[in-house]
Amino acid sequence: MDPGLKREIEAKVYAGERLTREDGLALYECDDLMWLGRLAHHRRTELNGDRVMFNVNRHLNLTNVCSASCAYCSFQRKPGEKDAYTMRIEEAVRKAKEMESEQLTELHIVNGLHPTLPWRYYPRMLRELKAALPNVKLKAFTATEVKWFEKISGLSADEILDELIDAGLESLTGGGAEIFDWEIRQQIVDHDCHWEDWSRIHRLAHSKGLKTPCTMLYGHIEEPRHRVDHVLRLRELQDETGGFSGFTPPR
Repeated sequence: MDPGLKREIEAKVYAGERLTREDGLALYECDDLMWLGRLAHHRRTELNGDRVMFNVNRHLNLTNVCSASCAYCSFQRKPGEKDAYTMRIEEAVRKAKEMESEQLTELHIVNGLHPTLPWRYYPRMLRELKAALPNVKLKAFTATEVKWFEKISGLSADEILDELIDAGLESLTGGGAEIFDWEIRQQIVDHDCHWEDWSRIHRLAHSKGLKTPCTMLYGHIEEPRHRVDHVLRLRELQDETGGFSGFTPPR
C-alpha cells in the first residue's frame, strides 16, 4: 500500500471522516494487520466506548427442507432425502427447553424455504417458544424467509412482520445477504430475494422498532470490489434507519 495513501486514510479515520469506495479498495491491498486493527479499534471505541454485547446464543433450525439450491449451502435438503427433517412445534419447544440450562439468552432461528409448510406454522411456533421461554430473545428468520412467507401466505411483508412481532419476534436474523452485487449473486444464489427485497424488509423491520444484524458472506468467488460495494450499501441503509445492531462477515 502506498505510504502516502496510508497516511491519508489514517488521518481521515482520526478526524472522523468517512472513508470512500477507493479507500476501501486500498485497505484490502494492505497487509499491515496491526495498523488496520488500530484504526478499527479507534473507530469502535470512538462510537461505543467500552460498551460491548454478550449473549448465550443457540441455533434452532426448524427445517432443512428447501426449495432453493444455493451454490454455497450444505444445509438444504430436498423433500424425501435421507436426512431431511421438519420439526413439529412440540419437538422444537422441547429442544429449546433443553437449552435453557445453558443460561440461554437468545434463540437464533433460520430455516429452509419449505415448499409445503403453511405460513401459520411460523407465528404459532414463535408463540409456543415465547410461552415456554419468556425471558429468551427470539431472533428469527432471514429476509429471504420473509419474502418466502409473502409468497406462501399472500400477505405483505408489513402484515407478516406485524404478526410475527405479535407472536414474540424480537429481531430478524442477518442472513440471506451473501454478496449483494448481481454479478456474483446470480452465480451463487437460487432464490429471488436480492438487494432490493433484502433492504426493503430490513428497512421495514427497523421502522417497526426491531434492531437487526447484517452480514456479508465472503471468501468464495467475489473480489474486494464486491465486498466494498456490499458494505457501502449496508452503510447507506444504516445512515437511513440506524437499525442495524451489528455486522457479521462469515467466511
